Amino acid sequence: MSSFPVRSYAALRRALLARQELALLDVREEDPFAQAHPLFAANVPLSRLELEIFPRVPRRDTPITVYDDGEGLAEIAAKRLRDLGYSDVALLEGGLAGWRDAGGELFRDVNVPSKAFGELVESRRHTPSLAAEEVQALLDARADVVVLDARRFDEYQTMNIPGSISVPGAELVLRVRELAPDPATRVIVNCAGRTRSIIGTQSLVNAGIPNPVAALRNGTIGWTLAGQTLDKGQARRIGEVSEATRRVAAGSARGVADKAGVGRATAQDLAAWQAEERRTTYLFDVRTAEEYLAGHLPGARPVPGGQLVQETDHYASVRGARVLLVDDDGVRANMSASWLAQMGWEVHVLDGLDATAFGERGEWPTPRPAAPPASEIAPATLRDWLAEGDTQLLDLTSSANHVAGHVPGAWWALRAGLRQALEQLPPASRYVLTCASSLLARYAVEEFAAATGKPVFLLAGGTAAWRAAGLPLEVGDARLASSRIDRYRRPYEGTDNPREAMQGYLDWEFGLVEQLGRDGTHGFFVI
Repeated sequence: MSSFPVRSYAALRRALLARQELALLDVREEDPFAQAHPLFAANVPLSRLELEIFPRVPRRDTPITVYDDGEGLAEIAAKRLRDLGYSDVALLEGGLAGWRDAGGELFRDVNVPSKAFGELVESRRHTPSLAAEEVQALLDARADVVVLDARRFDEYQTMNIPGSISVPGAELVLRVRELAPDPATRVIVNCAGRTRSIIGTQSLVNAGIPNPVAALRNGTIGWTLAGQTLDKGQARRIGEVSEATRRVAAGSARGVADKAGVGRATAQDLAAWQAEERRTTYLFDVRTAEEYLAGHLPGARPVPGGQLVQETDHYASVRGARVLLVDDDGVRANMSASWLAQMGWEVHVLDGLDATAFGERGEWPTPRPAAPPASEIAPATLRDWLAEGDTQLLDLTSSANHVAGHVPGAWWALRAGLRQALEQLPPASRYVLTCASSLLARYAVEEFAAATGKPVFLLAGGTAAWRAAGLPLEVGDARLASSRIDRYRRPYEGTDNPREAMQGYLDWEFGLVEQLGRDGTHGFFVI
């Protein structure tokens, strides 16, 4: 019998409707999570729990409810959370099946709250859009048109509309006046699917941009289904903007935020809220990565490019928490906050800061549990042990990383499936664990030693150190001790997806508004 209490679907639904703080954690891998989950479930796989939980659920007495779908992961995750200091941990009554049997709505894919909200925006505001064929005709005719890609720059480089410019969504209102200074220039906003096209286009409409604006209907999926060609590896991206442009954009963004009911906050408010013991406060910096590194507010987590609106469940995994946004121009924080407010968050923009407030430099220090001790070996030692035989190497990185390049002879496994993986491994008198950096592998050494009863070592510096030592890498998936379920293959990634999968994804997005209505817990509104 479990030592953890259970929470029912009905109790969680009441808490969601009352906008109380809660974290509903699905601890399965990403692919099974993407097949079916509640609307506001956050995917924190058991395999990576220690690496992700502190920033995503920062307050240790947050009411956490953990579930799986009968795999036996939830109880392990609950114990691990309790060991990490979380004091209010419960299991979902009946797991995922219990949610379904109680009448709870289940959703497919990832980042569903954001995608469903985007569909609601389009249905309420009738966001203007053009079909792929219409945009191609404009480009062919050399019309006065600019195509702005609202995804991250790395996504843009993977595939993009010919001639388009990378302008991640949070940057659109700030940059568009210099990319299309003539009000007659038509502005087309695209992403891979629909959400960032819709939100980006509607951001420009809401901010009162004088240009005609339209989303590329169905994004690069629609472009591909129309039989049109995409570019790859392009590097056209945003540049600096003038102070005059910043002032105009800041006024527009503030007006949109005020209309959405965004709160205002001072540095004193931030200090007081961060000191509260019974409330979660997230602090996010929504400027570009380069700006953040050059100087930021102490404690602010970087989420550049509009990804906070696109992946809210990943960054703010406590539904009902308070969110503070910061920038140094009054544009990106206000526009992002306007969308979060409409998504039902209590959100504020931090005002009144001068340049001295952005005095912190460098990367954000991700909060994590203390790294457990482990016996480490150097890459050269591992090379010698593997040559001698009777040593098995287990790689716990992502399956994609493993396939792209791993230490020769390494087996790949999910960290949450180590005991099952042992059944696939040849016997050995000692084991070595690695991952890209050995950060994740370090957390697995003790449990793997307990499972094997054999000495278990850690490759110091992980596979990156092996590579840096000039040692060879192997590619491919010849030694998989677990199924590759750690990542869900998005139908909008790349151009080699089956047409049926791409069309099926669009059909799913079209049905999200109806699903929101059946679920009834979202609390979304549209200005």
